[in-house]
Amino acid sequence: MTEEQIYRKLSALCASAEHCSYEMTEKMRRLQVPEDVQARIMQRLTAERFVDDGRYCRFFVRDKIRYNKWGRRKIEQALRMKRIPEDTVAGVLDEVDPQEYLDILRALLENKRKSVKAGSEYELEAKLVRFALSRGFTLEEAREAMRSSSGK
Repeated sequence: MTEEQIYRKLSALCASAEHCSYEMTEKMRRLQVPEDVQARIMQRLTAERFVDDGRYCRFFVRDKIRYNKWGRRKIEQALRMKRIPEDTVAGVLDEVDPQEYLDILRALLENKRKSVKAGSEYELEAKLVRFALSRGFTLEEAREAMRSSSGK
């Protein structure tokens, strides 16, 4: 494949869905594109705004919170694996509305409460906290959501 063909293929891919620079670099590596060609293509994709890690991060965070019901920790880990810079991730996560975030966790826990079997209220709360932690929420966030939903 020529450099132009690779560029067209990747730009078409980026036009149909958001992708980060790491994903594009990995795709070129799998296609065995030489590193100097990879650099030129990435520079062009970035200059023409097909690839924008900040924009990718904003969409990723929004989608994972709203649709997958993930917490900050799980999102941070996923973005770290995609090699998104820490300062970009922190900035985007700081933009998240804390009330919307807590409402999502509260609804998630209320829904989970219906299906959890526990011998006592203490055991139920422990299971709900573990569930929230597995979704990437912090212990403090889980406790706050449970406290505000039960009126404690």
